[in-house]
Amino acid sequence: MRIVRKTATVCLLAGLGLAGTAQAADDPIATRQAIMASVGAAAGLGGGMMKGEIDYNPVAGKAVIATMQAASFTFGDFFPAGSDQGDTGALASIWENADGFAAELAKLSDATGKATAASGKDGPADLDAFKAAMGPIFGTCKSCHETYRKKN
Repeated sequence: MRIVRKTATVCLLAGLGLAGTAQAADDPIATRQAIMASVGAAAGLGGGMMKGEIDYNPVAGKAVIATMQAASFTFGDFFPAGSDQGDTGALASIWENADGFAAELAKLSDATGKATAASGKDGPADLDAFKAAMGPIFGTCKSCHETYRKKN
């Protein structure tokens, strides 16, 4: 039952993030923050399963990967010139090195695409398969955050 609640929570948060994206379409900072809120919720569930804090479930694994892939399709669209001002965790290096940032986004898209393909219709069959799929995704997140995101 606990895993069902966790999965429902991630799906709800992802849905709220996407709803926030629709509402914030004229505000690129708010839009990318909404997308990252969805990614953060998915990463929390995925990381919890990988650490053994949450029981692994293939449906939850598939939801995590799908959320990450959805973000990879849209996230890069919300960094227009001038959106480096305001309440943002984005570093100026995004705009100063647009090609490098685009390369990081391409790595994320590639990793999520491979994870989606490996997951099949029902999600990764077991925790080891989920870890194999998510490892490269989390690696791209870390790499991008090190260069393009302000330290908390």
